[in-house]
Amino acid sequence: MLALLLALGSSLAYGCADFLGGFGARGAHVLRTVLIAAPASLAVELALWPLLGATFSPGALGWGAASGVVSAAAFALLYRTLAIGPMNVLSPITALVSAGLPVAVGLLQGERLALAGVAGLALALVAVVLVSAGPGTARPSRGALLLASGAGTAIALQLVFLHQAPADSGVAPLIVGRTASSVITLTAAGLLHRRLGPQRPAFAVSAAAGALDSVANLLFLLAARSGNLTVVAVIVALYPASTVLLARGVLAERVHPGQLLGLGTAAVAVGLLAAT
Repeated sequence: MLALLLALGSSLAYGCADFLGGFGARGAHVLRTVLIAAPASLAVELALWPLLGATFSPGALGWGAASGVVSAAAFALLYRTLAIGPMNVLSPITALVSAGLPVAVGLLQGERLALAGVAGLALALVAVVLVSAGPGTARPSRGALLLASGAGTAIALQLVFLHQAPADSGVAPLIVGRTASSVITLTAAGLLHRRLGPQRPAFAVSAAAGALDSVANLLFLLAARSGNLTVVAVIVALYPASTVLLARGVLAERVHPGQLLGLGTAAVAVGLLAAT
């Protein structure tokens, strides 16, 4: 139950971070948004160090650095994807792709579920798809779909790499990973500074996105350490629900009956997983 609650908290934080990141990236180059979000994320993780501890073992350094490399790609791809829109279609696609690889890794590592758990996983994946359903939904471009798939793959790898870090390493993998992604982002911005354009992203919104992303990563790491990666990854993949609701409330993007059905399906899925 603890792992389930932590995964739900991670899902909510990821969804809010994605919305704010995509919103902040509108009208400005995505790298400018990441330049704000990544250091803000690192600041949160450094603040957590005295509270949760950190052991910088070779495993924590290696897996943390690997997660940071793909995290930099995930930041850029995801924020660019959500800036292009429509959020209520591309966010669920990204989530569905991001759930597949961690589930496969968990099953290959020997994780097993009762029948209710298997049904819950299946319903959760269906819920992710339904959240983007409904007549009249704007069709994304082929380029946006490719970006969404790439972002989902990068997120999946980040989660898998964090899960592989030693369980007694505290927040060390997060600190190492965010340091690596910040260095990559700064380097890319320096090389491409002439292409970034004069537009500035919303500073507070972009910083809040980075901070929430750190909270989401921490909650995922704690959930994966106390439960099955297979279950945790699928619960976390439900984050488009909060993204879609925020897009509805702030941007007036329409929520269709199919999406409402998806939210209800997600609730049932979580109930089944809690009963496993």
